[in-house]
Amino acid sequence: MSATQTVTQTVADTFPTTLCVGQPDIVYHPDEGKFRARTARRLAADPALPQRSLPDNFPPQVDGPIVWEGKDWKDESQWVYNLTDEQLAEIDRALAHFDSLDKPLGYINKETFPLPTLSAELWKLAEVLYNGRGFFVLREIPIDKYSRRELAIIYAGLSSHVGSGRGRQDATNAVLAHIKDLRATHAHEKGGIGNAAYTTDKQVFHTDIGDLIALLSIQTSAHGGVSRLSSAGRVYNEIAKTRPDLITVMKDNWPLDRFGANPGYVERPVLYNEDGHIVIQYSRRQFVGYNAQVRSANIPPITEAQAEALDMIHFYAEKYSLELNFKKGDIQYINSMGLLHARDAFTDDEEHTRHLVRLWLRNDELAWKTPKPLEETWKKLYSVPPEDQRFPLEPEIRRTAGGATK
Repeated sequence: MSATQTVTQTVADTFPTTLCVGQPDIVYHPDEGKFRARTARRLAADPALPQRSLPDNFPPQVDGPIVWEGKDWKDESQWVYNLTDEQLAEIDRALAHFDSLDKPLGYINKETFPLPTLSAELWKLAEVLYNGRGFFVLREIPIDKYSRRELAIIYAGLSSHVGSGRGRQDATNAVLAHIKDLRATHAHEKGGIGNAAYTTDKQVFHTDIGDLIALLSIQTSAHGGVSRLSSAGRVYNEIAKTRPDLITVMKDNWPLDRFGANPGYVERPVLYNEDGHIVIQYSRRQFVGYNAQVRSANIPPITEAQAEALDMIHFYAEKYSLELNFKKGDIQYINSMGLLHARDAFTDDEEHTRHLVRLWLRNDELAWKTPKPLEETWKKLYSVPPEDQRFPLEPEIRRTAGGATK
């Protein structure tokens, strides 16, 4: 058994997943055998499924620079932007300038963190997120040179030139989230650990809410933890070609578990065609649970068709994905409306404890139109005023308004 398999199995043994009544036989980690068996059963029951028409407003194929396969990219120089010594010096001057203002961190923006020459380069890269391939890596911040507070200022300051809007990560108005194995320190908290982000386990393909994701690497793991990206448009094209019936399933409402919040679930599609952009927005655990957060028993189960669609999205995303070499000090920026992302399982040791810090961003000038069923969520996400934005400098788990972990 490989190191990755060992970690995944250990987490699965520690936090067994329980299926709720009426729920299809599907859990967080996709099982290709069960997926193919489910497909075979459904096609045997209705052989005409692959001949169904696509729903209105959904084309047989989409194209454009954000529709790609991993094999289309030959070298990381195609997506890595290397900071020069002069640009790093400019960042230091911006840090000193913000410190001189004596303002709360929520007031970090393009004006309070000025980058006279680098700002134009970051704007070009922001255009790549919305109008190009949908991702880039900024390399690299000298992590060990700064305090944790200074890193937060630099990270938020640089990112304000990519996306001016910072989204709240949870109901406490935290705008920074630490992605790290927290089982040893936080598993006892209310709600436990119900998100693979806070373990060494594999994170399957999913999207975060909001327009853009930024991830700063403070430290890498000893082994594993490869970051993977996949084009939602490429996944869509394959499903539209082979199983158009599942496009209908994906664009209809699904019950998303809110794990004890009130109301207990919400309904919305996982697929949108908005203003010519194919948008997939979903997190698998909201339909199947994960570890301590089992799917709630008092909400509608997903259907067999939805279970098949969930697995199909994952396996096509995996097939067409790109691996990113994520180094200490890198900042990875992703268009979360146009790309799916995942992470391999990993192992830490005393010297290498994987630790990422996440921001959710939006560039109002470049942004794609938000699909109507997502508008309320986006409004809440990006509506925290500067004085209320919280910047946790140490790892913590996202929380609901009631204090439970998310």
